[in-house]
Amino acid sequence: MRKEYDFSKARKNPYASMLNKPITIRLDEDSVSYFKSVSEEVGIPYQSLINLYLRDCAASHKKLNLSWK
Repeated sequence: MRKEYDFSKARKNPYASMLNKPITIRLDEDSVSYFKSVSEEVGIPYQSLINLYLRDCAASHKKLNLSWK
């Protein structure tokens, strides 16, 4: 390792804005429990699992069929 590094020509990571964005979301306890149990089976953190599921829904343009009566 060098004792000193020259960062004078460094530039900001252009992909940094594409990283995960922290948000607050309210989910019912049953949904969180479901994703936590699935995450234990597959070995991925439950928040990553929820993100993968939502990303898949967005990529395939899935839409909910809701009707309020």
